[in-house]
Amino acid sequence: MSNHQNPEQNQSMNAPGTDGIPADASPEEREAALAANEAQAAADMISVQAEMDGLKTRVAELSDHFLRAKAETENARRRAEEEISKARKFALESFAESLLPVADSLEAGLAVKDATLEQIREGTEVTLRQLKAALERNKVIEVNPAAGSKFDPHQHQAISMVPADQEANTVVTVLQKGYLIAERVLRPALVTVAAPK
Repeated sequence: MSNHQNPEQNQSMNAPGTDGIPADASPEEREAALAANEAQAAADMISVQAEMDGLKTRVAELSDHFLRAKAETENARRRAEEEISKARKFALESFAESLLPVADSLEAGLAVKDATLEQIREGTEVTLRQLKAALERNKVIEVNPAAGSKFDPHQHQAISMVPADQEANTVVTVLQKGYLIAERVLRPALVTVAAPK
């Protein structure tokens, strides 16, 4: 038999085994390699553990940030709900306060037992001015279109069309004033409108 080994056999002897150590390694080399492998595995484990600790810390920070943000959002929502509730509850406070002088004037007028017609008329005019001022302060504006002005279906309500010596679809008379509140129609003005000729 020849002393020369087959190249395939030579390769299989130098090939690493399941533990990554060549099969033909001496026991000392094998022991050193195993120790190196264990040291590397321990280093890798320490590295993974440190990375896990870092990730746990980051998760705890993010969780804390999330809980704080959630609490702040809940507080903001609760404050907004309280403000809306207060706004609804006290929305009429300013309007009611501006009407108190009107009520005072009416009571003062009724307290005069033998007032003359002129005094009653004068007191009524003063009270009406107070009422109009209170309405204007609270953005309640009169809609009282002049005769001949164009009919506006958004602010006027036509009761009837009447023959008139003016352009068609214009206001002839105002039967009842309308009112806007903050530019929204509270009540349309009731009007008669010129019929087409």
